[in-house]
Amino acid sequence: MTGTTASIPEASVPTLVIRPPRKWVPVDLHELWAYRELLAAFTMRDVKLRYKQTGLGIAWAVLQPLLTMVIFTIFFGGLAHIPSDGVPYPLFVLAALLPWTLFSDGLTRSTTSMVTNSNIMTKVYFPRLIMPLASIISPLVDFSVSFIILLAMMVYYGVAPTLNIVFLPLFILLALASSLGVGLWLSALNVKYRDFQYTVPFLIQIWMFGSPVVYSSSLVPVSLRVWYGLNPMAGVIEGFRWALLGTGTPSAMVLVSVGMVILLLVSGMFYFRRMEQYYADIV
Repeated sequence: MTGTTASIPEASVPTLVIRPPRKWVPVDLHELWAYRELLAAFTMRDVKLRYKQTGLGIAWAVLQPLLTMVIFTIFFGGLAHIPSDGVPYPLFVLAALLPWTLFSDGLTRSTTSMVTNSNIMTKVYFPRLIMPLASIISPLVDFSVSFIILLAMMVYYGVAPTLNIVFLPLFILLALASSLGVGLWLSALNVKYRDFQYTVPFLIQIWMFGSPVVYSSSLVPVSLRVWYGLNPMAGVIEGFRWALLGTGTPSAMVLVSVGMVILLLVSGMFYFRRMEQYYADIV
């Protein structure tokens, strides 16, 4: 007697399909939110690595801007007598060093973030934007510690914050956006051309003296201030001082800087997305 064997359907197994990113969409916010815990993990790892096996630990976050402030005060405030818009020069400089350090630290870390994490990137998929994004968020720890010192100095010099302080988070966000915008360009370029990471310290040094850190933008001729605003950090620093210390009211220069921040951020996201499909092959 001949029998027939009924076929038993195999259990359905979920399949994960990874498709190439759409180049006309710079950021997939839904995907980025889904990986928010990984973003937090990368950020905490960067913070821990910064202070691992250090003798002074978190004190570096205080010493770096304080020592820089002392040097600038001696040479630019004391010897060069650069005006400080009616604010004590040490306070004037420190209020600029905080957003500048937030920007420069994030830019330095984000530039090398792709190469540093190459061993992870070639083994598992996750939104590549997480790596430079974590690199610009982690300096917020140093910024928060230094900001407490700035507030203490304001108390010492008897300078009370104005109502403009409500706009301070906006300028902090603009500093982060500037760092991310430039960092996206440099991190993508550094994957293909590794010598970009060596140009960043020189770029930051030149950029700092091209920004109103040791001087006020009021020293720039009025006819050139709008052009000066093409430097995104010019508006960020002047806006930070205005929001915290009540110095000169933001002018059209700040609006130009805000426009440049947006342009750098959007163009950086598009370029980073365009190059994303090649990272694992050439890193």
